[in-house]
Amino acid sequence: MFSKQLILAFLASSVTLVSAHYTFPALLVNGAATGNWHITTQHHYIVDFRHLTIYTGDRRPRARISAATPPRPEPLLKLPPLPAGSTIGFRSDDPIYHDGVLNIYMAKAPGSAANFDGSGNVWFKVHEISAVTNGGRSISFPATNLRDVTFTIPRSLPSGEYLVRIEHIALHSASSFQGAQFYISCAQINVTGGGNGTPGPLVSFPGAYNGREPGIQINIYYPIPTQYIQPGPAVWRG
Repeated sequence: MFSKQLILAFLASSVTLVSAHYTFPALLVNGAATGNWHITTQHHYIVDFRHLTIYTGDRRPRARISAATPPRPEPLLKLPPLPAGSTIGFRSDDPIYHDGVLNIYMAKAPGSAANFDGSGNVWFKVHEISAVTNGGRSISFPATNLRDVTFTIPRSLPSGEYLVRIEHIALHSASSFQGAQFYISCAQINVTGGGNGTPGPLVSFPGAYNGREPGIQINIYYPIPTQYIQPGPAVWRG
C-alpha cells in the first residue's frame, strides 16, 4: 500500500496545506474505536487526514483531494460485515476546537470500495451538526469540543461497500472567499443486511460546494448571523 511518506509527499505537491490541527484517525463501530490509521487482517479504514483549505471549481488534483478522497491504497483485505442499523462514526485525535459545522457523507462503491475513488454524483449526506442561532442575538456551534461523532446507518440502506466521508468546516476565518477550512477523513465500510432504500439527493466532490455558499463564506462574529444555512444537501435518513 502507499506509505505514509508517499501520501504526505503527494498531498504536499497537490494541495495548499496549513499547520495540522485535529484529525479524525479512528473509525467508531458501535462505540468501539479502531486504532489510529489502523491496518490489520480485519481493518483498513482511514486514508486521508490532512487539514486543508478548500479549493473547488476545477478538476486539478488539489480540488480532488480537498473535496473528495485521497490516493487509493492497494486493494483491501475483506472488510468485516457491518449490519445496517449499526452506529458508526469518527474519533478526533484532539477535540474539535475551531467553531464550525460538520457533515458526514456516504457513497456506494460499484464493487470493492478499495478500487472506488468516489467520482460522480454518488455522495449522499447521512449526518450533520449545524450551528444554532436565535435571530442575531447569538450563534453557537454544537460540534465544538467534540471528540466522537456518531450516527446510525439507516436500516433501509442497500447492502454493499461504501466510502464514508467526514468533514468539519471551520468557520473562524470564513468571512472571505476560501477562508473556510475543511478537516476531512475517509473510511471504508461493508454494510450487510440492508434494505431497498434509495439514498439521495446525490452530489459530487468536487462540485457539491463552490465556496461561496452562505454557510461556507460567512462572518460568524459581526454582525452575528440571524440564521445559518448548512452546506450540502438534506440528510438522508432512510
